[in-house]
Amino acid sequence: MRKSKTSPKSSGVAVKRGTRMSVNISGRLVAKVKRISKSKTSAEAVERALDYYARTHDYSEVLALYGTGGVAEGYDPKTTYSRN
Repeated sequence: MRKSKTSPKSSGVAVKRGTRMSVNISGRLVAKVKRISKSKTSAEAVERALDYYARTHDYSEVLALYGTGGVAEGYDPKTTYSRN
C-alpha cells in the first residue's frame, strides 16, 4: 500500500493525493465546464465538476433531521403566512 505524501503547505500533515485514472469524457463537455468554472486545466475542471456534484447531491444532513421534529414548538404557519 502506498504511503501518503506530505505537502509543504500542510505543515507536516499527511494528505492523500488524488487517484490517477483514465476515463473517456466528451471534449465538448470538458470545454464547457472549463469555461463556466474558469478552470485552467481539464483536470481542474473535472475536479470542480465532481466536487460540485458531490456537494449538491449529498442530502445526508437533511435526512439526519428525519424524526427530530424540525419545527419550533408553538409554530403556527397560519399566523406567519398571509395571502395578499
